[in-house]
Amino acid sequence: MSRSWRPRLAGLAAGLMLYFIGGRGSASFVWGFATLPVLLSLLVQIVTSLRRGDAGLDIIAAISMSAALIFREPLAANVVALMYAGGQFLENYAERRARLEMTALLGRVARTAMLHTEDGLREVDIDSIKPGDRLLIRKGEVLPVDGRIASTSAQIDTSALTGESMPVRLSADDEALSGMMGIGSSFDLIATRPAAESAYAGIVRLVEAAQQSKAPAVRMADRYALWFLALTLLLAGGAWIWSGDPIRALAVLVVATPCPLILAVPVAIIAGISRAAKLGVLVKGGDALEALGRARVAVLDKTGTLTHGHAELTDTWVAPTFDANEVLRLAASLDQASTHVMAQALIQAAHARSLQLSTPTEVDEMAGAGLSGVVDGRRVAVGGSAFAKSHITLPPNRVTPRFPSSTATIDVVVDGTLAGILVLSDPLRTDAASVIDRLRKAGIDRIVLATGDRAAVARPIVDQLRLDELRSDLSPQAKVDVVLAARAAGPVMMVGDGVNDAPALAVADVGVAMGARGAAASSESADVVLLVDRLDRLADAIGISHRSAKIALQSVVVGLGLSILAMIAAALGYLPPLQGALLQEAIDVAVILNALRALRG
Repeated sequence: MSRSWRPRLAGLAAGLMLYFIGGRGSASFVWGFATLPVLLSLLVQIVTSLRRGDAGLDIIAAISMSAALIFREPLAANVVALMYAGGQFLENYAERRARLEMTALLGRVARTAMLHTEDGLREVDIDSIKPGDRLLIRKGEVLPVDGRIASTSAQIDTSALTGESMPVRLSADDEALSGMMGIGSSFDLIATRPAAESAYAGIVRLVEAAQQSKAPAVRMADRYALWFLALTLLLAGGAWIWSGDPIRALAVLVVATPCPLILAVPVAIIAGISRAAKLGVLVKGGDALEALGRARVAVLDKTGTLTHGHAELTDTWVAPTFDANEVLRLAASLDQASTHVMAQALIQAAHARSLQLSTPTEVDEMAGAGLSGVVDGRRVAVGGSAFAKSHITLPPNRVTPRFPSSTATIDVVVDGTLAGILVLSDPLRTDAASVIDRLRKAGIDRIVLATGDRAAVARPIVDQLRLDELRSDLSPQAKVDVVLAARAAGPVMMVGDGVNDAPALAVADVGVAMGARGAAASSESADVVLLVDRLDRLADAIGISHRSAKIALQSVVVGLGLSILAMIAAALGYLPPLQGALLQEAIDVAVILNALRALRG
């Protein structure tokens, strides 16, 4: 349908030539003949839609073209067909333009990778890659899976994935996500996830879902379309009965074909999603974009959200019969089975001390609390104090020390004995205060910090950022309860980055995942994923949602207002069918161009 404007234009031009050289009968035949393909195609489309239970303003287009042919106004019928096909073309063009940033992601999916084997390098399909495989990433290649840098350093282009224009240099053991591109010398990568579970595969799924989604505003527009259809038929019938002239009814129908209501809203919503994607914020669909703009309460996780999530080991206490390095080695070995940022901090600290980690077995993780398992034949438990106490069978043989309230502590239990306490600190993001201020200016009335950490650790952050409420020592289920309770003050936005945040993200009105590190569980549960590790992009996304909704509403109100005025003029006899069709197309073009403003910052 979108390309059928060319033969309609040719038919219009041919008919005009015949008309001006005196062949009026031939001209009418050409105009009518050029209209029929559009009309027949439109009728098939309407029947298909009605079978699905959808009814829209395409019906008016079909009625107006049919009425023009019946009332022997083939030129008006041809112009309507041309305008309708041209409108469809413009709408498709606008949607393609708006989707450009999102579809650019889909073109970067790697298909094969160079695998190190005992017999040398071998090119393999990425679906066969397993965690632990060593891959060679050559200059200009897209990383096929998530992994750790196995070379001394690697220069990476993250722009397509995060929106960051400057390349970054990663060191040995740093994490690199699939979808990034190597731009310096070749380097080795140790795969940490299969391709299907890597960050980029999840992003591709999210993009595809976003492109197929239908926003509430679009569904609302569909309902208004039925109302507008009824108004159009009422005005057309009233004009015919009042004047006795069927051409006035035809003019009303022509002016109502098509309508900015069905063009402006989807274009503005898709443009907003595309704009957000360009900034490194993946909004899964129109529903999520609109929910982001409606949020009035923000529930924020601490680690990895308000803080960098790059915790560092700053102090260690061990029981008399244990060695500090051995306690760290056992804890880090067990934490290899966890994706929590604190676990990653222990692993990095162990690597920094050149400790040889072992493979844990019988691992059992309680999300947000800790995990237990067997390392080198010893029963080990790592986690918060409450979790550790449940695994202690022998009392400590000396009093444990107190640490500053601003630090986080991890208890390590070995064979039923408290073997040590590891002290970590995770500094607040430098932009946290400004982001909180921007969130309040964007319409967030209440901000709650919900964390699994102790109140003593979280309280300084609440005081420094002047947040409204602190909820500490929370399990994943308790975070869900916090989100549900917060709804009393308005729609809730939950922001988190860990596996333990996934349930709360799922129940919130809009869940936002800090997905820059590839936290698959939280990203899949969330409605919005921040692909770049910057909290200020969340404030940007809320601004985009507000602007997209404003532009969509503006386009609908102005476009519908002009269409209704033109319909009234046509009903009173001041606007003939041909001029009405041209005027309506001008309105449609203006509406689409206005909706595309959502692409700009």
